[in-house]
Amino acid sequence: MSSQEAFNLLKKYISNQNLLKHSLAVEAVMKELANYFGQDQEKWALAGLLHDIDYEETKDKPHEHSLKGAEMLAKLNIDKEICQAVKVHNEIHGIVPETLMEKALYLADPLTGLIVAATLVLLSKKINDLTVENVLNRFREKAFARGVNREIIKKSKTLLGLELEEFTTIGLRAMQKISDQLGL
Repeated sequence: MSSQEAFNLLKKYISNQNLLKHSLAVEAVMKELANYFGQDQEKWALAGLLHDIDYEETKDKPHEHSLKGAEMLAKLNIDKEICQAVKVHNEIHGIVPETLMEKALYLADPLTGLIVAATLVLLSKKINDLTVENVLNRFREKAFARGVNREIIKKSKTLLGLELEEFTTIGLRAMQKISDQLGL
């Protein structure tokens, strides 16, 4: 499945524009991480793009989110590794991410939220004006973007072997590359 085909599929299930942008952001970060680790960029990008395909259907049932998405993708014959990464990314299930792709998706999802929130408090509201230092400063502010699970993001060292600053740099760089698509 091409990226465009996956995006068209996603739009059948997701109408919220911010959620579509979030999916594009996670796709970009996953692609960048795949490049960093010498992995299959297309496969990782698809996992990022499709990870919340069931969100609008399960938003009031968080215990179903990601399980339903993985099931939907499996029925569409999407690669089993992608389905598993989608299933694992929702921390509410307590499924330990095992593969590098699962770990990357688990970490990339909340990082994108932090980066978007840090962008929106800039005067310019432009992601290209955001620095890693800005993001890390916001990361340390517990009252800032309370919905972002910092405990997961902190696991970048143990799960991916990346220091928080390096992980943030990769994520920010990826999102800056698609700033027009993100409207930031």
